[in-house]
Parts: sequence; C-alpha cells; structure tokens
Amino acid sequence: MAAHATTAAPATDRRTVHRVLWGFQIVLGLFLVIASASPKFAGQKDAVETFTKIGWGDWFMYVTGAVELAGGIGLLVPRLAGAAATGLIGVMTGAIIAQCTALDAPELAVLPAVMGVIFAVIAWKRRTETRDLVRRVTGR
Repeated sequence: MAAHATTAAPATDRRTVHRVLWGFQIVLGLFLVIASASPKFAGQKDAVETFTKIGWGDWFMYVTGAVELAGGIGLLVPRLAGAAATGLIGVMTGAIIAQCTALDAPELAVLPAVMGVIFAVIAWKRRTETRDLVRRVTGR
C-alpha cells in the first residue's frame, strides 16, 4: 500500500505542474495578444511614443507586435508552446534592455523580467515538444 502512495504522488504532481503551466501559458498568451501586440498594431499613442523614444520608429513597433502576436498564439498551441516561450525569452530580454537604456525606466523592467523567467520555465518544461517540433521541421 505504501508503494502505491509513493507512485501516485509523482503522477499527481506532474499533472498539477502541467495544469499550472497551461494556466500561465493561457494568461500570458492572451496578455501578449490583447494587451501587448494589439496596441502596437492599432498605433496606440503610448506605443508610438515608446518606439519613438527607442529610436527605431514605427517599423520596429510593428515587428515587435508581430513577434508578440505570434508568441502569444504559439503559447496556446501545445506543439508550439515550448518554441514560442523560447522566442519570447529573447523578446523580454530586449524589453528589459530597452527599459533600462533607451527609455531610462529600469523600474519598468520588472514585468518583462518576471515574464522572461516564466517563459524560461515554460520552455524548459516543454523542451520535449520543442525537440519533437524541430525534428519534424528538419526531418531529422
């Protein structure tokens, strides 16, 4: 009976971790699509001002919006979630650098830093799916 309890607990723990990760993926995916990418595509005043301060203008705002949109959608697709999270680590790194340098607002770098850590956890936990995706795409 004790052996049964020890084997059941790890399976329950894995299911819990899986559900928590999907919760984060859904919330962050929707956040990226609705609250982060959409304002960039709509040319919202704050987004335009931010990218003007960065010095790369509208084209970079639209590229960033497209990457955030793709990443947000990718987080919601099981086969793409790990790869999307991996790419979003780079986006968050760029956001941290922009906040600390061009925008001179290091206190605003906390949100992308926290999101980057969560994306790193998602990428790590979904690494098997990412590996399988790479094998399918490359034929290896």
